[in-house]
Amino acid sequence: MSIKVLIVDDSATARAVLCDILESDPSIEVVATASDAYIARDKIVELRPDVICLDVEMPRMDGITFLKKIMHYMPIPVVMVSSLTQSGAKTTIEALEAGAVDFVPKLHSHIYDGKDEMKDELISKIKTASKARVFKRELKNQVRINNTSLAETTNKILAIGASTGGTEALKDVLSRLPRNAPGTVVVQHMPANFTAPFAERLNSLCAMEVKEAKNGDSITPGVVLVAPGDYHMVIRRSGARYYVEIGSGEKVSGHRPSVDILFNSVAKIAGANAVGVILTGMGSDGAKGLLNMRNAGARTIGQDEASCVVYGMPKIAYEIGAVEKQSALDNIAQSILSCI
Repeated sequence: MSIKVLIVDDSATARAVLCDILESDPSIEVVATASDAYIARDKIVELRPDVICLDVEMPRMDGITFLKKIMHYMPIPVVMVSSLTQSGAKTTIEALEAGAVDFVPKLHSHIYDGKDEMKDELISKIKTASKARVFKRELKNQVRINNTSLAETTNKILAIGASTGGTEALKDVLSRLPRNAPGTVVVQHMPANFTAPFAERLNSLCAMEVKEAKNGDSITPGVVLVAPGDYHMVIRRSGARYYVEIGSGEKVSGHRPSVDILFNSVAKIAGANAVGVILTGMGSDGAKGLLNMRNAGARTIGQDEASCVVYGMPKIAYEIGAVEKQSALDNIAQSILSCI
């Protein structure tokens, strides 16, 4: 059966371009398009699409408000189409927090100019979204910051990797950790310009300090370093000091930053002094790196199938023996604390 897609965008040109892209794949059927949220609402009720492709900026009701209503009243996988600007990135982070499965950045101010560049990514993410698990969201979502502290600080390193669905999973895990939890390094698959506002958002919700990593940043208790989009991140050691190194290089497992690159460096440099966590995501990035971490003596945790948006990366990691313990998303923070 084909994947039924509803395209919601106020621009007739954008709707036509997105329709052309998606219908070039025989496994995807665009069942309808809509120019605003009210028309889209009626189409959703009538056609029950498998995936919604949603613009952010629209008249009458903006895309974020509409997304929140979808996820509350009739949860359906949503892929946002967003600008690559700083404001567009912040809005996209808000959309992922509200329940969007993924997003496709507009590479140019006029969507037609980036048609060929976004084709493969859009089709791939629509297919991934069609298999994603989405859950009903309350219209107001309160996040509890864990203000308790560990009995004593630790020099262990916590390394976390995530992809599709990972922005919310990371928020859930990190917001439950105490302010003096181990120094943490994170790879979330995201393009440039998106990781800084993502880190800022997490910083406002977590007891730990969260920031986009810069070359040479020390890995210290109470601090979370998020790999910058389009750059790999590895850990290094100088005496007793752990720090991160940021660099370019070829994509690994189709990604830059790559979870495997980070995990492999943690296995080599920190060994048994680390805890590795692999969260929801499509593909296999991070699975082999997590196995290397476990073989080096690190404790390893994988998100379980029931709580994953996409059970891809954790599934492969589990199947190859990289995962010491599987945990539901809301238990992962406690599993981390148990390991240290």
